[in-house]
Amino acid sequence: MADNILTMKGIIKEFSGVRALNNVNLSIQRGEIHALCGENGAGKSTLMNVLSGLYPYGSYEGEIHYEGELCKFKDLRDSENKGIVIIHQELALSPYLSIKENIFLGNEQAKYGIIDWDLTERKTDNLLKTVGLRMDPNTLVAQIGVGHQQLVEIAKAFSKSVQLLILDEPTAALNEEESANLLELIKEFRNQGITSIIISHKLNEVVNVADRITILRDGQTIETISGEDISEDRIIRGMVGRDLTNRYPDRHPDIGEIFFEVKDWTVHHPIDNQRIVNDHLNLMIRKGEIIGIAGLMGAGRTEFAMSVFGHSYGSNISGEIYKDGQPISVKDVPMAVKNGLAYVSEDRKALGLNLLMDIRENTTIASLSKISQHGVIDKEKEVTMAEEYRRKMRTKTNSINQNVGSLSGGNQQKVVLSKWLMTEPDILFLDEPTRGIDVGAKYEIYTIIEEMAAAGKGICIISSELPELLGMCDRIYTMNEGRFTGEVRREDANQELLMNLMTLEESRV
Repeated sequence: MADNILTMKGIIKEFSGVRALNNVNLSIQRGEIHALCGENGAGKSTLMNVLSGLYPYGSYEGEIHYEGELCKFKDLRDSENKGIVIIHQELALSPYLSIKENIFLGNEQAKYGIIDWDLTERKTDNLLKTVGLRMDPNTLVAQIGVGHQQLVEIAKAFSKSVQLLILDEPTAALNEEESANLLELIKEFRNQGITSIIISHKLNEVVNVADRITILRDGQTIETISGEDISEDRIIRGMVGRDLTNRYPDRHPDIGEIFFEVKDWTVHHPIDNQRIVNDHLNLMIRKGEIIGIAGLMGAGRTEFAMSVFGHSYGSNISGEIYKDGQPISVKDVPMAVKNGLAYVSEDRKALGLNLLMDIRENTTIASLSKISQHGVIDKEKEVTMAEEYRRKMRTKTNSINQNVGSLSGGNQQKVVLSKWLMTEPDILFLDEPTRGIDVGAKYEIYTIIEEMAAAGKGICIISSELPELLGMCDRIYTMNEGRFTGEVRREDANQELLMNLMTLEESRV
């Protein structure tokens, strides 16, 4: 008989009359790595928020049995006291505090109300060694990368004597090397008897690391699979209710002449203006073409796109931009938008959306001149336009008046795309356009990108997922340390070639 550390029975959770979880059942065996898979909005994070006490007992129906005991968690601290710790996709670290201060925030190592900093530092040092992070405990979190921040969060979980570790999209913001290291660490935790639940849309990682996988669809448990039954195709079939034979839409490009060029583009760091972030870059896009930029984290991809889009990043920016053979100025965002440029940020929650506003307001905010007259917004026109883009993007929502913060990641991304498509851009930079999005929603977004290219737009995709670039792009630029190191046509490209070019120190462009 299976040794279950956790059993959730008949879990029902509603929001404003909408049932997010409908009689969900979940069993987790002691010491296993258990993956939760499902489309955006399937109920994965909601279920884990119920388990962790973020949605307290009384706000849902059903039972939670942990270590054989019926649990009625009132809040996060209540579940943490039992050894259940959740690490959310958006890391909850303070950038202005040190690593040791973050790890023991709310759990200060104090005696008689006075913090023992020597003890705090010693314990932090031991915890960092546990997660394989060699770093000074006094380092500010703002000074370390996202991959290291993820390890600090895990170290923080270990400070609470974790027995059941829940990781929500743990590798979403990590590059391939950091992701591989984190997954190996989770496997090592399993060897130490720690149980893990992973929510992830990266199916290749799930197949590699999980002992068992439970699939949710539309708030219901579909099945739990294990052993030889685990495969990407099987997971996709459970998630979307059908076989998804093609991950990317068929591409039959009708590529025209060059109509967008960036020449000799150099960007310095916004604070340390002696440091060059982009070094004499040259890039061109043809009408109807989808190009990609591949590079490891820190290569300068995002900095390039943001600096081109109205100097949103950097200092001492130099170089020239041409559209239709004529030089254009993009010294600020309104000027960039006026010249037909748009940029979809990799961080949709911080830079792409206002989470306190509804879908209607987020959709129209970059195009107010189109729905206003003499500085007064035409509310009827605003509603009509927002509804049109909701239908065009197939955004899953009951109303355009729904708060955008309550949408799933895939639907939030569709709202961001709607916002910029409403500006009617000619050139669209898409930075990590499918990060944290399920396979079904990815296909929908890829289809939208393909439709834009077919309409003669120029598209630039920045992505850490090489299969995405290989599946979508006509040409791919590779980047390392602020320089383009290669340019590869679709028919010549493969992952090995791209990775070799991404690690070159000398430019071949």
